[in-house]
Amino acid sequence: MMSIDGPILVTGAAGFIGSFVAARLAQTGNKVVAVDNFNSYYTPVLKHRRVEALLAPHGISCEKLELSDMDQVTALFDRVRPAYVIHLAAQAGVRYSIENPSAYIQSNLVGFSNILEACRKWKPQHLIYASSSSVYGANHKVPFQEDDQTDEPVSLYAATKKSNELMAYSYSHLFGLPATGLRFFTVYGPWGRPDMAYFSFSQKMLKGEPIPVFAKGELRRDFTYIDDIVEGIVRVLTKPQSGDTGKAPHAIFNIGNHQAVRVLDFISTLESVLGVQAQMNFLPMQPGDVPATYADTTRLQEWVGFAPSTPLQDGLARFKDWLLGWNAQHHT
Repeated sequence: MMSIDGPILVTGAAGFIGSFVAARLAQTGNKVVAVDNFNSYYTPVLKHRRVEALLAPHGISCEKLELSDMDQVTALFDRVRPAYVIHLAAQAGVRYSIENPSAYIQSNLVGFSNILEACRKWKPQHLIYASSSSVYGANHKVPFQEDDQTDEPVSLYAATKKSNELMAYSYSHLFGLPATGLRFFTVYGPWGRPDMAYFSFSQKMLKGEPIPVFAKGELRRDFTYIDDIVEGIVRVLTKPQSGDTGKAPHAIFNIGNHQAVRVLDFISTLESVLGVQAQMNFLPMQPGDVPATYADTTRLQEWVGFAPSTPLQDGLARFKDWLLGWNAQHHT
């Protein structure tokens, strides 16, 4: 990737995806401004260590900033005047949205509306924002295509992500803001989120503890390796929609591995990678869960000439190597 004129603002830059994106952009000579609110949804220690390991070597510090505070957002944009904005900050997690809905309203709706309003005023060349495969709800038609109906979210988290797409479209239509939403599918890899199944299962299996397996392990997920997600973001960044056809300069892309893996098969892959057998505690399907996620990535492939393809075995092996080092350092 060529370096870009002007600063690139990355929100959620101490998060899993954000830290990798910021590091990749800095590696290619770009000026990156990184912000995060370092909330405690999962241990902030991991967020600070990502900054130290992935960002600091490239001379990037990560400023603590609350996007739901418009004054802070306005001051940030006024100072930075970003040429591009990659908005990855969000309150993540489906199950937590059932217990703590207000966190999602503040971060995913108020925070995002503040970003949109700042973009309207400062006019960056492109806003990329994180959506999610969860917008497809319990759709039974697979693989999921971007034009499938997404009007029946089965969690508040999914509802906020669908709302982000609608909000961004309206700003694109009204103000000509070039904006692209990326629907991420089950992202995994080193430095990942401890609340995700691949991370928590690995930790439990290494300790000989049972893992919770919902819906008889028949749920299917499209596991997408972090490096593939980063590659997709970087390629889309410099290819906004033009808007010159009279349409709003807004697009939505799936970014997934185009493989729907049954959870039981995922667990057996994890067993072979970790070299331990899982003790499984079978439980009923949980509220907010969906039967399957499965990305059709044709649109992404046609637009930027790339779609994720890292085999699950390879990605989990890289995650394991990182995890063993992390555990040795943190005695978990």
